[in-house]
Amino acid sequence: MSNAIKGTKTRLAPEDEYPHAPDSASNYNESMYFNVFDPERRIGGWFRLGNRPNERYAEMTICLYLPGGRVAFMYKKPEITSNDEMNAGGLRIDVVEPFKHLKLNYTGKALLLDRPDEMADPKKAFTENPTVPCTVSLDFKGVSPMFGGEVVKEDGSPLDLDPEKSFAKAHYEQHMAAEGKFTLGDESFEISGFGLRDKSWGPRHWQAIHWYRWLPMNFGPDFAMMISIVTNEEGQQRQGGMVLKNGEYDLIRKCSIDSEWDDDWYQTSLKAHVETESGAKYDVEGDVISLIPLRNRRKAPDGTDLNTRITEGMTEYRCNGITGLGMSEYLDQIVDGKPVSVA
Repeated sequence: MSNAIKGTKTRLAPEDEYPHAPDSASNYNESMYFNVFDPERRIGGWFRLGNRPNERYAEMTICLYLPGGRVAFMYKKPEITSNDEMNAGGLRIDVVEPFKHLKLNYTGKALLLDRPDEMADPKKAFTENPTVPCTVSLDFKGVSPMFGGEVVKEDGSPLDLDPEKSFAKAHYEQHMAAEGKFTLGDESFEISGFGLRDKSWGPRHWQAIHWYRWLPMNFGPDFAMMISIVTNEEGQQRQGGMVLKNGEYDLIRKCSIDSEWDDDWYQTSLKAHVETESGAKYDVEGDVISLIPLRNRRKAPDGTDLNTRITEGMTEYRCNGITGLGMSEYLDQIVDGKPVSVA
């Protein structure tokens, strides 16, 4: 992975798959995320567990995209007392072999939404929709090298970060194959497909990024992408990601994403253009199949209300005559009721 900051290097070791000793920042966060989509059954889901040991709670989210546009969703903030394991709120993640094989299991409940956009008002959504017993069991196996790691100084010492403006000091991703099963009440869904996982650790506030676009996608075991655009308040962009082809990553040097929107400023379709370090060029088209809007709110130290919206869309992608599935995840700070990226 190329370094964005001069005088730094990126390091990654197998032990990074396991929880780290948290640093002193009150908002220290260690999180693991997984997604998977079945190209035959056209279902999928994503899962995140973020430990915040210094604040003594975790953030647990599961989101399942079901036939007919339905979504099953659950979010919890269970109490934790340490950062010793990734196991909270019914979601457990186990490392079988670092960088190669991980297991994910969930036992709990899920909110069943015929209209996922109702999650724009979470209290109303949880009041007016049924909650059913839910289990998830998935085996994830890597189909790619690792991308990313911890950015440190050339001598290996940690960077000096402002916890109030930080999103993570370390982050890595990997494309995966996955197999398993979802159950929801009396419904059961076998799943076999492809996805992407990531892990990050360090101080995190969701409001540390002005807006971003994150497009992980898979077209099969030998062809996949992750396209990323991150933008700060001054309008400076960091474009990146990677293309997986024949077992190797070709890093993205430059990319653009043009989106179509509905009346609520939720993405409905997109076109992306990618240029890699090897000189390859790709044009990708995407149509959102099913989308759920989520939010994160907190008060800034000066008392200002901060509101972050993240729209999570299961998306069909097309590139080079091949069709695949993945996510379109759009994060925006909301100011005066509108996403800052389109204001």
